[in-house]
Amino acid sequence: MIAFRSDVVTVFESALYRTTSTLVHTSGLLLLADPTWLPSEVAAIRAEVDRLGRGRPFYLLFTHSDYDHILGYGAFPEARTIASEAFVRNPEAENTLEQIRKFDDDYYLRRDCPLSYPSIAEAIGQDGQVLQAGDAKLTFFLAPGHNPDGLFTLIEPAGILLAGDYLSNVEFPFVYHSFRAYEQTLDKAEALIRSGRVRLLVPGHGDPAARPSEMLRRLADSRAYLREARATVQEGKPFPEEALWQRYAFRRNQASYHRANLELLRLEIENERP
Repeated sequence: MIAFRSDVVTVFESALYRTTSTLVHTSGLLLLADPTWLPSEVAAIRAEVDRLGRGRPFYLLFTHSDYDHILGYGAFPEARTIASEAFVRNPEAENTLEQIRKFDDDYYLRRDCPLSYPSIAEAIGQDGQVLQAGDAKLTFFLAPGHNPDGLFTLIEPAGILLAGDYLSNVEFPFVYHSFRAYEQTLDKAEALIRSGRVRLLVPGHGDPAARPSEMLRRLADSRAYLREARATVQEGKPFPEEALWQRYAFRRNQASYHRANLELLRLEIENERP
């Protein structure tokens, strides 16, 4: 379904995990981020791309390499692709594809488009790297922490920040890679939000945010979660789980991610000791 629409952006929301796919459509640019999930949903996004294309340059952006964010890749073979250099070097690419195969087998899904790991034309290797695409300026910021190859993209002059799996209102931080890197990535997000350049924040799951106060609230919630996790692991303080599940609604699914976060943090702290 379409969760948000303006003159320059359409945000699609999947029925699964409230996952977003974002289509930016300015007078000189068409940019699609993370097309996903179900075959019918990818087909609806493909139809919208065809409707709005009109000969404009077309880019396909991947915010990170988690399988739910790349599985629509094959439906857009004509697009010029963008992702981080770490995305290109991903040593788990075949495992990521196997996750897609398993998901499709689990639910007897058939896809019309071929399955492959995205080949990237524009690989982003540093913060502040800029790509002029049609009438839009794309500025990139490396965003590791959730996984190693995350990427923030700020699209100007529209002021759209594609944040991947950060700053969601339906998920606390899922840390697959590094707590320290996640905290540093949140610092980058705060600088962007406080700069006034961000007028619409689009997370990988949940609702877009158009008010700076809402963006900063999500930032504070994420930092509070990471801080409480550190207090639990380093100081032995009980994690305030009941408050966590009052804030986030999908406990039966998300409790395992919370436990995995604490275990990763324990390992990270142990590895940092001299």
